[in-house]
This record gives sequence, C-alpha cells and structure tokens, in this order.
Amino acid sequence: MALPATRFSDPAPPLAAGRAAGVERELSVALEAARLAGALQIERYERLERIIHKSVHDVVTEVDTLSEQLIIETIRGAFPADRFLAEESGHSHQERASFPGSSDAPSAEAVPAGRSRQPTGPGDRIWIIDPLDGTVNYANGIPIFCVSIALVVDGRPTIGVVLDPAREDLYCAVADGGAFLNDIRIRSPLKEKLSDLVVHMALPPYGFARRENRVRKRIRVARVTGSAALALAWVGNGRFDAFVQPRGLSVWDVAAAGLIAAEGGSRVTDGEGHDWFDLARQSRGVGIVAAPPDHHATFLELLR
Repeated sequence: MALPATRFSDPAPPLAAGRAAGVERELSVALEAARLAGALQIERYERLERIIHKSVHDVVTEVDTLSEQLIIETIRGAFPADRFLAEESGHSHQERASFPGSSDAPSAEAVPAGRSRQPTGPGDRIWIIDPLDGTVNYANGIPIFCVSIALVVDGRPTIGVVLDPAREDLYCAVADGGAFLNDIRIRSPLKEKLSDLVVHMALPPYGFARRENRVRKRIRVARVTGSAALALAWVGNGRFDAFVQPRGLSVWDVAAAGLIAAEGGSRVTDGEGHDWFDLARQSRGVGIVAAPPDHHATFLELLR
C-alpha cells in the first residue's frame, strides 16, 4: 500500500540557528532540496520502474537518480560555485554533474564516488548527498529510508539534514547550533545503565563475532534498520541510544546524521575513538560509534 503524500512545515528554530551561524540561506536551501526529493520518493513509493544492480548487494533505483538530480539542481541554483560529493553521480566541481541515463557528458572534475578528495583550501565548500539511503528497503516497500544532505566547509560538517519521508520527520543540525526534529530542539536522553540501551549495531560478518557477543550481553537489545543515515539521526533524539558500526560506511552515510547525533548530545567518533569525519576516507572505509558520553568508552572497549 502506497504511503500518502506528505507536507512539511517550515522549521523556524533551525533557521534561527542557521542565521546565528551565518548559514541560514544554506540551511533553507538544503531543507527545500530534501523536501523535493522526499516528495518524489513518496510519489513513486511501491511504483518502481527500474532497478540497476551496482553489485551483488547494492542496487540503484530510478528514484535514487532522480532524487539526486533534484537535490543537486536545487542547491546549484543557489550556490553555483560549490562542489558536490553525491553517492550515485560521484564527485564534481563547478561543472554540470552527469547523471546515469542522462545525455550530459561527465564533469571534467568528476571522480568516482568511491574515491573521495579533500577540500582544496580555506573556505572550500562541498555538499555531500545521499539521495536515498536505504534503497533496498525502499525497493521492497519497507518504509525505512531517508534523504541525507550535508554542507562541509573547510573539511568539517556545518549543516546536516536528514528527511524521513515515511514519517514526515525532518531532522537537521547546525554545527554548535543544536539539533532539531521538525521545529523542536532535540537531545538524546541519558540512561544510567548500559543494560537499558537500545543500539543500532552492524558489525562486519568476519572477525567480530566475539566482540558482537560482548556488546549484546551488556545492552538491552540490538537492531539493524537498513538505513545507516536514518539510524544515526535517530540517535539525536534517542530513538536509538547508540549507533555502533566500526566499518563499512561511506562519508555520505554519516556527514549529515553524524552532526545531528553529535549536536543531540552524543559523543561521536570513528570505530577506534578518533575524529568521526574525514573527507579523504574511501567508500566503505568509514566507521562510527555514537553513544551517550558516559557509555561511549565502554563501547570502544567492547569492540577491541
């Protein structure tokens, strides 16, 4: 059964935070781009026309491609000099991006999405986009998927937007300005006991069995959703108390949602306790541990 069309309200408090940080226009454009992509996804939900297999376990739908094109065109219309790193079309500079199935030639600066590149100098701005995180869920009619958009300035996430179209939930965060769900500021609730925590946990299938058992014995329950960006954003308001995936992610999975989790009060690092965001990391080479500050070190110890 198809989901109904959605309508999203303007989140005034996040825009106020963006104004204070000097990125109000950027945040407004990112929110609008996410809404456009989300509306398309709901319109096409359970009515897919084409699925492309990138690999044995990785697929792209026509909606992925169209959503990405909508997002990039919306942002480029406002900020034509900015660069983009998008999951489906790769990394582009100021030239027009090329989309699968389009007649446009690839950008002269285009780089395959798996080969990221660091910003080139002070003031460098790059938008990191996952147009449809949870594609397998989406393609199978499972309503757990999202749009993820982040603005990275000088190598650091400054704005993060994650839209959950199925629930009409619009998460966003501004660096040092807080995290919001729709128009309400959010914080992850603190739980004293590790045994009370509900954790999104996705560990590699090889070499982590003992560590996974150690974690499972200490927490309340572990879940896997099929959308890493949405699960990480849920840490921002406590739907998940923690997110544990020490490897296997890409920068477009975490750029926006990691900022939301951090601004919601969680401690966020990579799988070894270091800085959680590095634009130079290879595709599938990113790990994240996001947890309440009082429990974060325990998760790192259990994963060793």
